[in-house]
Amino acid sequence: MSTATQIDVVTLRLGGEWMALPADSLREILEPVAVTRVPQSRPFSNGLINVRGVVVPLTDLRVAFGMPPVDATEDTRMLVFDFPLDGDTVTVAITADKVHEVTTLDVSALDDVPSVGLRWPPEFVQGIGKQEDEFLLVPDLEAIFKQHAMRGTTQKQHDEGI
Repeated sequence: MSTATQIDVVTLRLGGEWMALPADSLREILEPVAVTRVPQSRPFSNGLINVRGVVVPLTDLRVAFGMPPVDATEDTRMLVFDFPLDGDTVTVAITADKVHEVTTLDVSALDDVPSVGLRWPPEFVQGIGKQEDEFLLVPDLEAIFKQHAMRGTTQKQHDEGI
């Protein structure tokens, strides 16, 4: 995790799981907007949205965590983040089933990812905490986006360093 003892996070629901994402990277929270689907794109990021005149890829963390797709509800939101990836700042929108609150998370109270019995891919989890008698998953957004960005290239392009 981080060297800080406390971090501000936005908590949300996704596929029945309670997650915490870094609030310092959060630009804004939107009600669902029109999505332009991208032909032949991967399920993780298969659409684009317009955020104040800027084209932003819409991503679905359900794909990374092996969760089934769900239809939008009145609680569905799109969270727009600016976060570092490979030395650059990238802007992406992430779909959430419901956004709860911005709160402070005690990093020292987070547990490491257990080696067995985890239903999420461990390489995508920074830590697991407990708040309000529920497990709170802290995803590793950089690992998720790096792996899914690589899937966007062909294996030949990857092997040739293109």
